[in-house]
Amino acid sequence: MAGACLARESRTFLPTSTGGSVRAIKPSCAKATCFYRKRECRVEILNYKPLRPRSSSFSQIHQALAAAHSPVPFSEIGSFLYFSDRIVEFKMASANPFDYILASLPRPTGGEFGKYYSLPALNDSRIDKLPYSIQILLESAIRNCENFQVTTNDVEKIIDWQNTSPKQVEIPFKPARVLLQDFTGVPAVVDLACMRDAMNRLGGDSSKINPLVPVDLVIDHSVQVDLARSENAVQTNMELEFQRNSERFAFLKWGASAFHNMLVVPPGSGIVHQVNLEYLGRVVFNRGGILYPDSVVGTDSHTTMIDGLGVAGWGVGGIEAEAAMLGQPMSMVLPGVVGFELSGKLSNGVTATDLVLTVTQLLRKHGVVGKFVEFYGEGVGELSLADRATIANMSPEYGATMGFFPVDHVTLQYLRLTGRSEETVSMIEAYLRANKMFVDYNQPLVERVYSSHLELHLSSVEPCVSGPKRPHDRVPLKLMKADWHSCLDSRVGFKGFAVPKEFQDKAVKFDFHGQPAELKHGSVVIAAITSCTNTSNPSVMLGAGLVAKKACELGLEVKPWIKTSLAPGSGVVTKYLLKR
Repeated sequence: MAGACLARESRTFLPTSTGGSVRAIKPSCAKATCFYRKRECRVEILNYKPLRPRSSSFSQIHQALAAAHSPVPFSEIGSFLYFSDRIVEFKMASANPFDYILASLPRPTGGEFGKYYSLPALNDSRIDKLPYSIQILLESAIRNCENFQVTTNDVEKIIDWQNTSPKQVEIPFKPARVLLQDFTGVPAVVDLACMRDAMNRLGGDSSKINPLVPVDLVIDHSVQVDLARSENAVQTNMELEFQRNSERFAFLKWGASAFHNMLVVPPGSGIVHQVNLEYLGRVVFNRGGILYPDSVVGTDSHTTMIDGLGVAGWGVGGIEAEAAMLGQPMSMVLPGVVGFELSGKLSNGVTATDLVLTVTQLLRKHGVVGKFVEFYGEGVGELSLADRATIANMSPEYGATMGFFPVDHVTLQYLRLTGRSEETVSMIEAYLRANKMFVDYNQPLVERVYSSHLELHLSSVEPCVSGPKRPHDRVPLKLMKADWHSCLDSRVGFKGFAVPKEFQDKAVKFDFHGQPAELKHGSVVIAAITSCTNTSNPSVMLGAGLVAKKACELGLEVKPWIKTSLAPGSGVVTKYLLKR
């Protein structure tokens, strides 16, 4: 644990950069007492350098520090207490109590991929029965344990999840990375820029202000459909997007080059969640020779789409995201986990959209708010990764924190398909198998313990839609017409409009660009395929294209006043649509 304090008097209690405070300290002391989050901690003095008397200038302090420890910057070698007449370097006892389970992950061709915290090395039978999603929380707690922000007691809470989760206990969680989109990401980058400006005013080195965990920012939320039903619609809408947002885009471009640990994906690359799946998702990190599972919090509710790739991720607020960027743990209630068993396979003609609407209805009825949902069973192996991502994407609609699919052979196939190197895929598989976090359907599966249980035979799913107002109001396609007329009659609510019988067939005539037109109840005015739930799934997108092609062949036409739009999830989606 590291901290730093700028104090005018040695008896001043001031917060450190890690949220603690430091008690009076004398240069002759070998040790001192530090308070971190109301816990008393011992710190050891490593070095001490007198300053010019009564000097409290930050620049003078920094210069003296640089002279004492040049050329290594203080933020990289430890922590210092700054007083009016001296600098004292200190460190807290920060040895990870679980370092004894660090193991080497051998590379098949020789050497090693790196080190990792081995969960099996704990020899605790409770861990084998934990849901895969909870094991990710456990590994994070073990890897980050220093008995200050994350304690051995927090680790024990997670290991004993079966008993502690019903008690709503809180645990700290440090995600591996943070995902931002442009609307919510700009304020975060602005805050970092302000910190740098403040550091400059204090005479310090502003380049040291950076996110402490990898941050990915995808610019995808600022596009508008100004022009529709034209071959040059994409180009025109993109040009207008750049004109409207030029200042914001220039600022984000600056941030991409100014900050370490930050990647900015430019406009026009695709929807943030599909880019996350195809490119940004690591599944397993390898940083500094330490391997650990990928996990992410994002400033968009549908960040959960990455759960389909076996990466634990969910949406958070901007303040939580910024705290995570700066290395602070998130305090969260240890969630219950609903086990959702899938069996069989989907019937021909049934799409991932039909499946996800069925799953959403079942989970809303069951009640999963504040919980994880973990999908398992032989039916999961029959789903493509795109179908899994579709189900995971709709976690906000069925109310769960996330809908998680553990990594299996389908995940590895997708990683290869999207251009991850064979070396990376080999490392991912080796790590997850070594930590017993990989699902192999060819081997007997250890029975996991869940808070509650649901099951669905995939063959029972039928074509359906949902609405007219809520995603979990599922309607079988064959009953759609009858349901619509029922909604017209029913009182105003989620399934009703209370339109009197005598007005239900009323039509309003108007002139549209010189052409006569009319609207009535049920008329289509906007036809948009833009939801990140659907636009990233090849089978759904190709199916929509085939239906449209067949409709045109049969002579059906789109009314001229209907605004149409299609927003492919990524450049890859566009390519397979063009190739047909």
